[in-house]
Amino acid sequence: MPSIWIILIGFMLLSWLVSSRLKSKFRKYSKVGLRVGLSGKEIAEKMLQDCGVEGVRILSVPGRLTDHYNPIDRTVNLSPEVYNGRSVAAAAVAAHECGHAVQHATAYSFLTMRSKLVPVISVSSRYMQWVLLAGVFTMEMFPGILLAGIIMFAGTTLFSFVTLPVEFDATKRALAWLTSTGMTRGEEHHDAKDALKWAALTYVVAALASLATLLYYIQLYLSRR
Repeated sequence: MPSIWIILIGFMLLSWLVSSRLKSKFRKYSKVGLRVGLSGKEIAEKMLQDCGVEGVRILSVPGRLTDHYNPIDRTVNLSPEVYNGRSVAAAAVAAHECGHAVQHATAYSFLTMRSKLVPVISVSSRYMQWVLLAGVFTMEMFPGILLAGIIMFAGTTLFSFVTLPVEFDATKRALAWLTSTGMTRGEEHHDAKDALKWAALTYVVAALASLATLLYYIQLYLSRR
């Protein structure tokens, strides 16, 4: 059992390190001007146009590293640094989020699967911790409660792993478009690829940490039966 805690603490430390590295990379590449001089908003507009994606709005949302694509209202949401920025980081992030919009428009299978999981996961994540906590304390009398919590946690873990191909594919689409259109060249392209690589690693660490935690609860359930 102690080894499980070492693994979980290790993942927490790794997550912090990757997150810190991502922020550091974003700060660095936010200072590298984009040769073509376009803002993140303009990059997003051009990519959507080139990919034939219509009906998607590009919005500025508050916060830092809050960039995301919302398939429900079909909006590409960019943080102020990305929306207004004319840097390699802004171009990379804007293109990545538009990659999700292209996925949506082309019915990319993993994005479709993730979207279908969202309603279930949103409900599960709201009560999951309380169910798991109750299950741990009442395991001897009501083992079914912990099992229910494990099933709910398994759903969130599945969601984390389904997210991985979605993120990797969006990055692949973004980098391919940035290269083919000449938006980034040479060192610019290297920097854009590096920034998106660290962003993707945050999802990998989160998925592995979720799996490790799930295995811990499964082990706990089996050991007390």
